[in-house]
Amino acid sequence: MQKKLRKSQVSSRREPTIALINIVFLMLIFFLIAGTLVTPLEADLKLVNTSELEGTAPPDALVLNAAGQLSFRGEVTTPSTYMATASEAESAHIRLVPDRAVPAATLVQIASELKAAGAGAVVIVTEKALP
Repeated sequence: MQKKLRKSQVSSRREPTIALINIVFLMLIFFLIAGTLVTPLEADLKLVNTSELEGTAPPDALVLNAAGQLSFRGEVTTPSTYMATASEAESAHIRLVPDRAVPAATLVQIASELKAAGAGAVVIVTEKALP
């Protein structure tokens, strides 16, 4: 006599692992965006206040005032005149200090004239402020 074996009817329900993985990734993204990524400054730390300091240009820099006039060491000059009198060291690396009221087009024009007159690199000196 031969007995037939029956297969047991065990329901094999799959676990919703994809949904769980999605939730974990969403939580990870949320905490990365909402969390602090850098350590904050100490609460009792007082930063240096430089609002009362007078801003002066470095002595070897060209200064571009709000009217678009270029000067070097207090004397008015033009890009071509400056480049004609500048030494090789000065003309290789020119520092330009513009007034914040100078239009960008004027600043680009002066920098282009300096490059056309033989300047190696024109570096614009700016002020860095903490937020």
